[in-house]
Amino acid sequence: MARTLFVLGTCGLLLAVARPAAAIEISGSYLEARTCDVYTGPCFANAEVGLTGREAVMAWQVEEGSWQNVDISHLGIVAVLKASDTLGFGGALVSNPYPIKAVLIVDEKATAAQHKALIDFARQQAGAMLAKVVRVESAPISLDADFVSGRAKLTAGQLAAIETRGLTGLDCVCTNEVVFYPPLCDVENAQPLFTLKHEFKGEGLHSKWTDRQTRSAFLATFAY
Repeated sequence: MARTLFVLGTCGLLLAVARPAAAIEISGSYLEARTCDVYTGPCFANAEVGLTGREAVMAWQVEEGSWQNVDISHLGIVAVLKASDTLGFGGALVSNPYPIKAVLIVDEKATAAQHKALIDFARQQAGAMLAKVVRVESAPISLDADFVSGRAKLTAGQLAAIETRGLTGLDCVCTNEVVFYPPLCDVENAQPLFTLKHEFKGEGLHSKWTDRQTRSAFLATFAY
């Protein structure tokens, strides 16, 4: 979208001058799920903070674009997190999740150069959450998302998976629900979703989990 810059022209009139926005170099879909509700009432969140939400799966599916001058279109990468406390950045309840251990799962279709670029891309998006990567795996990655229905499905081989549907009125328990925790990284058009399945069965974190029937996921887009 072009940005408009207003400048003072002759006779004091404001003139609108179109200034093109920065070109988008990479874009795609993003899906995450945690082991606590992200769309919830404050009373429920208060009962969970410090006890749940220490695990998360984050997934980026690049639709088109390059990173580090390497084309990574149609490839995906998944980050699996195990934190020391609730992953509650930006929420109303403050926690300190560090240190965080992470496992990265890179699309097995990636070449050596694409593999490296995907890892750097994920590190840039997740920041300090990926400061301690303890294991890197390769696996077939698939992320299918319908932004209208909220139905999304991620598979990273046999290691990690997320499956969601859209939230409905029947998912409101206290009628005071809000997006209590924002997404774990900078994304656009984020919508909270109902998690049908969220699991990690891999190695490296000394923890495996299966979480179902929670309001713990986000589906979003990214464009940088």
